[in-house]
Amino acid sequence: MTRATSTSRLTAPGGSWHRFANPGRFLRLSALVYPWCLGLAVVCLAAGLVWALGISPADYQQGDSVRIMYVHVPAAWMALFAYTLLAAAGASLLIWRHPLGGIAATAIAPVGAAFTFLALATGALWGKPMWGTWWVWDARLTSVLILLFLYLGHIALTHAFENAERGRKAAAVLALAGVVNLPIIKFSVDWWNTLHQPASVTRLGTPAIHEAMLWPLLVMAVGFLFFFLAVVLLRMRAGLVAQRAEALDRRLMLGR
Repeated sequence: MTRATSTSRLTAPGGSWHRFANPGRFLRLSALVYPWCLGLAVVCLAAGLVWALGISPADYQQGDSVRIMYVHVPAAWMALFAYTLLAAAGASLLIWRHPLGGIAATAIAPVGAAFTFLALATGALWGKPMWGTWWVWDARLTSVLILLFLYLGHIALTHAFENAERGRKAAAVLALAGVVNLPIIKFSVDWWNTLHQPASVTRLGTPAIHEAMLWPLLVMAVGFLFFFLAVVLLRMRAGLVAQRAEALDRRLMLGR
């Protein structure tokens, strides 16, 4: 092999990353990573819930209803993070044709939809005592509702075709088109006059939240992240096993 050939293989689009998308290698690596993700999720969520519900103080204005924040905010963060990964998986499928792109997207979409629904539901529970209503057609709330519809549309498209590959590609196109909604969700409270409060944790400078509330919130966020990773890894492993079983069935049928 010449030096030029070796370099071209390393620098070809997706070439250096293709080995990480090998299904067999992924199954071996995920078998090692999954227990750690699950264990860290359990530890962080248990510690975060005890800290949030039993140790952190009540808000001087909102009282104990502020404790909904410890589930609502991490769920909203994970809804956006999951969609970002969903779009990235779709791009890897369409552009580089990575074998795990479609599997990853199929695994991520229902989990992201669940986080989005949780964010909307807990937001409604929090909004009732604060705003006096369960729902308003606020820019932030409406754009998050659209995010939920994008997730559901992705799931529906994935299973709308007899050819699984066509369904995954159609869903990947939808995921990439829906990326435009992410900055709208993020900056809606800055661009429009909305009831939803502006960013208080991720804003530049000092976060507008006391450390006694900030730290349990961050622990819960880390717990949600590891829970998301554990569930997605488990779903991807199940998807790969199912795919191999289907391929084996086809070979057996052709051999008859």
